Amino acid sequence: MATLIVRHKVADFENWKKVFDELTPTRRSHGWLGHDVLRDAADPNMVTIVNKVKTLEGAKAYGSSPGLQEAMKRAGVVSQPEIILTSDAEALSY
Repeated sequence: MATLIVRHKVADFENWKKVFDELTPTRRSHGWLGHDVLRDAADPNMVTIVNKVKTLEGAKAYGSSPGLQEAMKRAGVVSQPEIILTSDAEALSY
């Protein structure tokens, strides 16, 4: 399994979330298993998304999927996304 972490600033969280949710079928088609959406404590329009994906290849393919750039504009993404791709090594719950 892989994790794709994306962090960027949005103009309005509620609008961004609506568009983000519309892309669920696209994420699933690229092997998405789930995600966590996090808001910065000091700036609620700074968003971090931790995506669980079956493979690194699926995560990369999503980044170049048709319509993603247009959806980001509609969602009001106002900063260049910071992107981190990882292969999972361990997950524990306490």
